[in-house]
Amino acid sequence: MPVKSVRKRSFVKEATPAKAGLLLGYARVSKGDEQNNALQTKALKAAGCRRLFEEAASGGRWDRPELHRMLDHLREGDTIVVWKLDRLSRSLKDVLHIMERIAKADAGFRSITENIDTTTPAGRMMMQMVGAFAEFERAMIRERTSAGLAAARSEGRIGGRRKKLGDTQRQREMTRRRSHCRPIPSAGHSPRTLYRDSAHPAA
Repeated sequence: MPVKSVRKRSFVKEATPAKAGLLLGYARVSKGDEQNNALQTKALKAAGCRRLFEEAASGGRWDRPELHRMLDHLREGDTIVVWKLDRLSRSLKDVLHIMERIAKADAGFRSITENIDTTTPAGRMMMQMVGAFAEFERAMIRERTSAGLAAARSEGRIGGRRKKLGDTQRQREMTRRRSHCRPIPSAGHSPRTLYRDSAHPAA
């Protein structure tokens, strides 16, 4: 199976002389979590961060006020520092999008625990590999989904919830309804189910 070409992420670019900027720390715990940011903020301050952005929010959400405030505050030569990569986001798609925002600002990114630093050649190479694997995985998922749907259609199967009533049971219940008889209570099917399945008979 031919492998699709993977586009080069914008955060992977040639190194340029960087201006001296600020180290901006970002600390996050999940909303409702009993933990706090103390451990993260201690590590960020030890790393030299002069300004910290802290919040309690799910890592899967994009609408995080402090995250966006930090990105808006970012200037050329600055470096965003996190304790762990998943503090930035639990979504790989969002992580890559944030990296592109950082690169457009001519800034850098560091993760203390994973020892990632995009201001170095090794760090940029690592993020390029992460982006390549992410796009390759999405391409494989799309191909598997398309193949599965095509196989299901070839077997006469369609998507949606499985019908509760078979052809024989549906006909029997419709006959009872036409003769002004209520469906048998023990059948366990509501009139709504009967009408829905009658409107969309099984293939």
